[in-house]
Amino acid sequence: MNAAAGVLLTDLYQLTMLQAYHDSGMEETAVFEFFVRRLRPGRGFLLAAGLEQCLEYLEQMQFAPEDLEWLASTRRFSQDFLASLERLRFTGDVHAMPEGTVFFPNEPILRITAPIAQAQLVETRLINLLHLETLIASKAARSVLMAPGKLLVDFGLRRAHGAEAGLLAARASYIAGFGGTSTVLAGRRFGIPLFGTMAHSFVQAHEDEAQAFECFAHAQPDNVVLLIDTWDTEAAAHKVVALAPGLEKAGIRIKGVRIDSGDLAEHARRVRRILDAGGLQDVIIFASGDLDEYALRDMLAAGAPVDGFGVGTRVDTSSDQPYLDCAYKLQEYAGQARRKRSEGKATWPGRKQVYRRFDADGHMAGDTVTLETAGQAGEPLLVPVMRGGGRLASAPTLADVRGVAAGNLARLPEPLRQLKDDDYPVEIASALHKLAAQVDRTALCLAAGLSESRDRPGAAGPAFPA
Repeated sequence: MNAAAGVLLTDLYQLTMLQAYHDSGMEETAVFEFFVRRLRPGRGFLLAAGLEQCLEYLEQMQFAPEDLEWLASTRRFSQDFLASLERLRFTGDVHAMPEGTVFFPNEPILRITAPIAQAQLVETRLINLLHLETLIASKAARSVLMAPGKLLVDFGLRRAHGAEAGLLAARASYIAGFGGTSTVLAGRRFGIPLFGTMAHSFVQAHEDEAQAFECFAHAQPDNVVLLIDTWDTEAAAHKVVALAPGLEKAGIRIKGVRIDSGDLAEHARRVRRILDAGGLQDVIIFASGDLDEYALRDMLAAGAPVDGFGVGTRVDTSSDQPYLDCAYKLQEYAGQARRKRSEGKATWPGRKQVYRRFDADGHMAGDTVTLETAGQAGEPLLVPVMRGGGRLASAPTLADVRGVAAGNLARLPEPLRQLKDDDYPVEIASALHKLAAQVDRTALCLAAGLSESRDRPGAAGPAFPA
């Protein structure tokens, strides 16, 4: 359910590689970076999330005795290697973009610097955590941009892909700017405000809809939000108006009504007229049901009088784009820059930094990815967060993380704020081009059995990333 899920929550090949590193005596420092290769259609930007869970995992990472006993039972690993795992802890450094930072392709949002066994072992779980929360936060941010000033509540737990996914989706959407969640455990664990109304089954369990409303109001006098679309939405709105005076005498105020089906915009308009005519101008209308940023945009553009939205399935599963083209790749080992040359998946070598420039109005104007030591004009986005396996500062509050996200979203170029296609400029600095060419020349020479000094002009050129 969290970072303590266990070190065996990984891919088998992480452990088989560690056995091979152990047998070969490979213990030098490795540098890995997590980044997204390219944006999926319908995503002009991404919002970094999940760092806190990654740091928790790194702090707690160790093999329990029962883990080692089970690994021994598989007969895949040597006893000497398993004994080394008993002592394994994360002792490396971490640089990262703070959660809530907007980022773009080819920009590392996390860098791990540690002995190669440690840096390799954590790959699967770090990708798992960063991918999920970044995916959901990026989707949720789009709803926030389309419904400024509206209450957005995460309703997606029941259709999320598992318990941890639902819990972390509540956290990610809250970081992006949602006002709360219906997931109770997220309230306890993260302090996220909780919201909830009633189900259709509650109304169906009563002989009379008005009786159901009155019963619920007395059971929850401080949170009377009534679901009015079980049978006839407008007829139910009239019943709410009729019930209000009696409830008022009992000291109970109706806070809102919820519509969950049908033409939400049209029902909201009709219900608003009924409530206003009945003197319930202060009663809010809350809408839910298969909503996402596009539905919110269209409803609000049409003038639908909706005050808040329950947004669930489409955000918690990121239904239109359910995955990121992301990777965690080796960039340096034993002090030497390394890179992958695979067709369509080549990487830029070395430890990197991302610098962001802003225009005169304070909006993002472009980024440059360069070597950490190269320097560049602009604001550096990667910051040190862990050294020697220990955090450099206490975890920021979720309110602080929300503030980072809100500030970043406010500084997006206007086309991206409107969900329009915009080719945001990300420049790969010349220092990286030169290092990639050098790494390629060295690799070609080694492959040919030649020293770099005998490298001939006209040799095959480097395979640069797209």
